[in-house]
Amino acid sequence: MQATSTPTTTPVSAGTARQRLLSLDAFRGITVAAMILVNNPGDWGHIYPPLEHAPWNGWTPTDLIFPFFLFIVGVSITFALGNSGQGAKGIESMRGAQWKIVKRGLILFGLGAFLNLFPRFDFSSFRIPGVLQRIALVYTICSLIYLRTNTRQQIQLAAILLIGYWLLMTLVPVPGVGYANLEPETNLGAWFDRSLLGNHLWKSSKVWDPEGLLSTMPAIGTGLLGMLTGTWLRRQDKPVTERLAGLFTAGVLLTIGGLCFDGIFPINKSLWTSSFVLLAGGLAMIGLATCYYLIDVLGYRTWAKPFVAYGVNAITVFFLSGLIPRILNMIHVTTPDGKELGAKEWMYQTFFVPYFAEPINASLAGALTFVLIWLGILWVMYRKGIIIKV
Repeated sequence: MQATSTPTTTPVSAGTARQRLLSLDAFRGITVAAMILVNNPGDWGHIYPPLEHAPWNGWTPTDLIFPFFLFIVGVSITFALGNSGQGAKGIESMRGAQWKIVKRGLILFGLGAFLNLFPRFDFSSFRIPGVLQRIALVYTICSLIYLRTNTRQQIQLAAILLIGYWLLMTLVPVPGVGYANLEPETNLGAWFDRSLLGNHLWKSSKVWDPEGLLSTMPAIGTGLLGMLTGTWLRRQDKPVTERLAGLFTAGVLLTIGGLCFDGIFPINKSLWTSSFVLLAGGLAMIGLATCYYLIDVLGYRTWAKPFVAYGVNAITVFFLSGLIPRILNMIHVTTPDGKELGAKEWMYQTFFVPYFAEPINASLAGALTFVLIWLGILWVMYRKGIIIKV
């Protein structure tokens, strides 16, 4: 990671490369803050239903958070790489850009692997897939695609990935099972992950992984939808009103398409089904378009500043918000009744549980407090212009 102190949150034209779009930072910040909220309840046994993932088929607001982030990764690629795609800068510059992309992807993957290993560092059975690992793969592959393809080819590739994944999952017989299916332990993706990764899968299931290898294929499609959105927003030959109208329209159509596709390929976050990609991508387009209209077009920026503080250091806060609770729980505290608790659990039991009649409200209060603590830290960094780049 590299820390910089150059303020980069000034609103800019949607066509300016290598500068930040304030609405994009705000939308990223909203997404990351929501991710931290749902990942850190006070008590995993008491959570409001909208803050939980759907058990299997179907979706909740929580299921949209990760695809929103991957969508934003795709949008950000177009601003980061600007006009360097399609071989515009020559072979040597292209090789340099590709190396930087691969290097960043490896760092992101390494950070995710570190979180999965910490604190035991048991390499024999640690989980290889994960959220940061999927971000790394989607970022790397989508960035390389952006450098080598044009918009039409990206649309074609997205269609191939989503249709191809649908056909694979619904038509190819699963070895050892004998037929295609979409059940948790016996679908093609679960078999593929077990075959390649063995026991290095999600500890809650052991035999399948929600960030598995095969389902990364449609997740790349999510990134491509973000790339196409970023390319559209950067077009200077279109007035802002036309760009907004186009983005809203595309978002509505994709959302409807995902809901219709659900009838033959169920919306499922764990499988990252093609219908889920369309639904989440459409809603992400509508969300980004709304932020763009309010912040960059109408100029209503004050409300967005806390989210921008989250957005400009998104990977940093996600990584540390996963690491610090584990460190705290390595510190043991003995309660007056003789119980030994991790420091994080002790703080929750001491400062939240006694003050709420309902455990579910205490759990939510603990999660919100965690989000606000991080907001305070990130706000100081934002005011000082400190951005930690991976």
